[in-house]
Amino acid sequence: MKKVCYKLNMRKIILLGCLSFIIHKTEAQKTAANQLGTWYMYNGSHKLSEKYALKTMAHFRYYEMASEFQQEIYRLGVNYKFNQKTNLTLGFSNATSDVAYDTSSIDLYEHRFYEDFNLKSNWRKFTLKQRFRFEQRFIRKNATTDQFVNWMRYNLHINYPLSNNWSIYAFNELFLHLNQSKRFAQNWTGAGFLYKLNNNIKLKMGYFQVKLPNEVLKRLQLGVIINTDFTKKTS
Repeated sequence: MKKVCYKLNMRKIILLGCLSFIIHKTEAQKTAANQLGTWYMYNGSHKLSEKYALKTMAHFRYYEMASEFQQEIYRLGVNYKFNQKTNLTLGFSNATSDVAYDTSSIDLYEHRFYEDFNLKSNWRKFTLKQRFRFEQRFIRKNATTDQFVNWMRYNLHINYPLSNNWSIYAFNELFLHLNQSKRFAQNWTGAGFLYKLNNNIKLKMGYFQVKLPNEVLKRLQLGVIINTDFTKKTS
């Protein structure tokens, strides 16, 4: 009888030990780097004339699938087309960010001015796009502390059509500080699919990683791209 009780007690101890280990492991792993976050994205281009277009964007970014808010950011820009391969965008953006996952933290309120120089080229079926972006970021932490960050970003984007409606894309974007001694800010690398719903709307789904100086974040991209042409007459 004593042996039976001893065995039962040992099993309880082992079971409790395993449960404690699992709970501790789960809590220890609950960090931003161990979550699969999601970006819900809208991007738009609206042609105003042969040379000018309006660029619009709204992103809602989460540390998890649809919870643990990370950032919302809006962009508005005016685009000027030099030719079919070269164009320039000048714009303004506004962002609100939560800088920490699963814990109380300071909020960042941000205004940015940005300048894009875009190049486009084709090789066989591949479409190659390069974007050089300069951003002047005016950041306020918890509405008390002001900070200025000057960024340069280089984005390389490759697209390949699979059919009339489907295409795949891959991209890499490097972020560099221009006004800090440590130049590297972050790096985005990813790939995904585009589906052409009609001449004006495309759906986007992809996966990418955000490499920061001290961690790597994993993110899904779910988006819609809307392109309109106000130069065409409607009947």
